Amino acid sequence: MDDEVVREWRVVEQEPGVVLLDGFHPLKHALRFRGGVRRVLTGDRGALLGLAGELAPDVVSALEGLAVEVSEERLRGLVPRLHPTGVIALAVRPSVAANREVLGRRPRRAPVVVLENPRNLGNVGAVIRLAAGFGATGVVTTGDLDPWHPTVLRGSAGLHFATAVERVGLAELPSGPLYVLDPEGTDIRDLPFPDDALLAFGTERHGVSAELKARADELVAVPMQPGVSSFNLATSVAMGLFHWMSGKR
Repeated sequence: MDDEVVREWRVVEQEPGVVLLDGFHPLKHALRFRGGVRRVLTGDRGALLGLAGELAPDVVSALEGLAVEVSEERLRGLVPRLHPTGVIALAVRPSVAANREVLGRRPRRAPVVVLENPRNLGNVGAVIRLAAGFGATGVVTTGDLDPWHPTVLRGSAGLHFATAVERVGLAELPSGPLYVLDPEGTDIRDLPFPDDALLAFGTERHGVSAELKARADELVAVPMQPGVSSFNLATSVAMGLFHWMSGKR
């Protein structure tokens, strides 16, 4: 039985657009936000359903129809590092066209977060989790990092499915006024963000590129004590989104 289940898993994971959900929380959010969950494997089906009943009763019925129990040894052979919740799943991510349609739709009721050439998978996941929590329209990244990488999905707790997440080139950014976070900019406390803004953030080490700064409609600075080099990327995004949200009261 386990052999057949593993063979089916291997076939599905090669299909276009299929992503790995590693752990209960990414799976929970994929189910909750209508991600196309195709396979769910667990080392203990009863424990998984019990956990869902405790933390997310709304997804229990879906899990009852999807969850298949296999040995922990088989699970560990399918992923680099098994999550402590002992569950893995495969889901189909939204298409690039669908996400770009969401990101490009105007007027927008919430900003799009732009991460220029991010390097840390965990930081990107944390940003996506923040964006979903604040109700941002989406998160776009530039550069080589895959924003749908399994580590990013783990960091976001699967909240990719609650917002639009895509990788684009600078020339492909959604339309809208571009607010770039940079130490040379206007104090963020003096500058409200419109709902359809693009809020752009660079890397912690290098900041934003000259090309992105040249395209900015506004440069925005977050006050920082002398001698402090930078804020964590996710912290900076949180401050930017909270500033936008605070202006809507």
